[in-house]
Amino acid sequence: MSGVDEGAGSVSEKYVGTSGTRFRRDPGNTRPRWVRPSLAGLLIATAVLYLWGLSSAGWTNPFYAASVQAGTQDWKALLFASLDPGNGITVDKPPAAMWVMALSGRLFGFTAWSMLMPEALIGVATVALLYGAVRRCAGYAAGLIAGAGLALTPVAALMFRYDNPDALMMLLVVAAAYCVVRALRSPGTRWWSASTGWLALAGVAVGFGFLAKMMQAFLVLPGLALVVLVALPGGFWSRIGKLVTAGSAVLISAGWYVALVQVWPANARPYIGGSTDNSLWDLAVGYNGLGRVLGNKNKHQAASAHAAVTGPDGATAGAHAVATNAPTVAAQGATAATHGTATAAHGASAATHGTDAAVHAQAPHFGGMAHGETGLLRLFQDSLATEFAWLVPAAVIGVLAGLWLTRRAPRIDPARAALILWGGWLVGTWLVLSYMSSSFHTYYTIELTPALAALGAIGGTLLWERRAHVAARVGLGAMSAATGLWVFHLLDETPTWLPSLRWTLVIAGFAMAALLILGISRLRRFGVVVAAVAVIAGLAGPAAYAVETVALPHSGGSPYSGPVRVRGNGFGHDSATRSAPRLDAMLSDAENRWAAAAVGSQQVGAIELRTGASLLAVGGFSGRDDSPTLAQFEQYVADGDVHYFLMNASPQSHGTGRVTTSDEAGAHTTSAHRDTTTTTPPGSAESSTTPQPGRSSAASNPSTSGGRISAWVQAHYTAVTVDGVQVYDLTVPPRN
Repeated sequence: MSGVDEGAGSVSEKYVGTSGTRFRRDPGNTRPRWVRPSLAGLLIATAVLYLWGLSSAGWTNPFYAASVQAGTQDWKALLFASLDPGNGITVDKPPAAMWVMALSGRLFGFTAWSMLMPEALIGVATVALLYGAVRRCAGYAAGLIAGAGLALTPVAALMFRYDNPDALMMLLVVAAAYCVVRALRSPGTRWWSASTGWLALAGVAVGFGFLAKMMQAFLVLPGLALVVLVALPGGFWSRIGKLVTAGSAVLISAGWYVALVQVWPANARPYIGGSTDNSLWDLAVGYNGLGRVLGNKNKHQAASAHAAVTGPDGATAGAHAVATNAPTVAAQGATAATHGTATAAHGASAATHGTDAAVHAQAPHFGGMAHGETGLLRLFQDSLATEFAWLVPAAVIGVLAGLWLTRRAPRIDPARAALILWGGWLVGTWLVLSYMSSSFHTYYTIELTPALAALGAIGGTLLWERRAHVAARVGLGAMSAATGLWVFHLLDETPTWLPSLRWTLVIAGFAMAALLILGISRLRRFGVVVAAVAVIAGLAGPAAYAVETVALPHSGGSPYSGPVRVRGNGFGHDSATRSAPRLDAMLSDAENRWAAAAVGSQQVGAIELRTGASLLAVGGFSGRDDSPTLAQFEQYVADGDVHYFLMNASPQSHGTGRVTTSDEAGAHTTSAHRDTTTTTPPGSAESSTTPQPGRSSAASNPSTSGGRISAWVQAHYTAVTVDGVQVYDLTVPPRN
């Protein structure tokens, strides 16, 4: 932690005084006695919040959890983030986040806790780095407020306890901002100086952020580059040279892995899931890059691959998975009847904490997906703002006031540099999310949270230091009152959840605003109390949502934070825990390269987690990838690499009887319950390519590899229903 909380060195400057005095050097660079206990308290409290109940959080997103498990079983699967230890296909993201979680699994043994524990610690480290970055430009109090603001934002509390790659990406981009701040405060203007080294480290952090979440990590680059051009000490061309150095570091730290995948023989590594040509470059630029911003025009449309893929049991794979034909959702506070059909994306109803609330029939926010019209106000639509936007009023007032107060400051002024850095970060990320053509997961907004927390903290402390002036006090009062009103509005999204909280906080916000404007804050001790209460009132709303987020289990590809609400797919059921004892036993006993294959990786991930077996995800996440081809799959079958092929591959338990297969299918056992196992001959209605509940649409689409393989299997093999799953034994002679 020495790099975070130590002094700023020989060029350290800080704001002092209470009335608009200019900067002066703090000769002793002393640290107030309350700083270290406060910082320790912040980090310990963050760790408790993020680690609380982590062992019972489940697998969260089975798609990535299955890849982490594969990485604990096979080193090549770890290197490429393969979905299976047989190395058939990768997940649709680069591997850096899976590296961290899988190495933890290798060290502690693979469990949900060992997988999620690094994510929680990453969250604590991110808070520490944000504190350090803000503290070096605006002081200790600003750093602590910014760190607390980030830690208590609901979407941060969600994603730092989840196995999606966003946690590692956030650590790396905040680390990049910290390195840029260190460069701004470092002595020397020559190219060969400390500032160049810090900028190179910032580039490395962003590059590895690319290896966590691809181009989403680049959204912060405009803000980082702008502050270097404006506020870095030295001449213009010196700044340009150092910026080029940082850019080169980004390319090298991100490009080495792209090159590794490119030169590695394609037949000796897994297929790059989500790509159209088995290359990481296509995945970065298309599916995970411009395709999401401009709208995909190829078969890997974002809506198909993430928001509207029909997943296990017919539930939509894009939000909290809803258990079908089971009461498990009610146990988490919400019920939803799907009974094998996809939940309607707009207009589904559910019960929240035993009460009814109005359903927005055409709401732009569905579960954990954000839709709606593009534009600057897109992120405020419906309840999307409750994910991240609690500090927007404080941030807007803070950055405007701060830029005005520092308008005559030197070019390299640290406070104004911080406002430029975090303001550029906020504007760039906001514009992309507001105008991207496709829908997006609501948790993408986590990238806005460090900037919002930093801007509010920096602007607030600048106003506080000038509180002897009426204008500064009015600014502080406006910040407190506006935040109180905004928090009231956001809490009103869940009106039956802690209804008195929003009234308490809005009253507190206005009361503190009145005291600040009246000048009570100028009284030394009482003023500190007023300021502390104003900060606590502003953070209490998101803190309550964050605690509720931690208290509730989450699963699926599109989780959302806060209380259970009426938004179609509510809090889900982890399909990896469902009962399918006969099927699981069959797959666990298989010794082939792949125990089974099924179309769509969302379908096989839960089975892999239950059994530890290797399953081949035909067509990747959505079932639409060109891997394997029909010819490749036929060769796999001929070589004995695949034992079974599964349809309806997310099973429901239909009894506890033993499995029976027909003589044609190569039966080995008999059943005490005939209704648990049935034989489906080729050509019957059930084995046709007509879409069925619980089957990925790609499995019935003859234009996809998954569709062609499914049709080939159905034409040559006999299906046997085991625990509600159609199982084709590919080791028996095929039917002609």
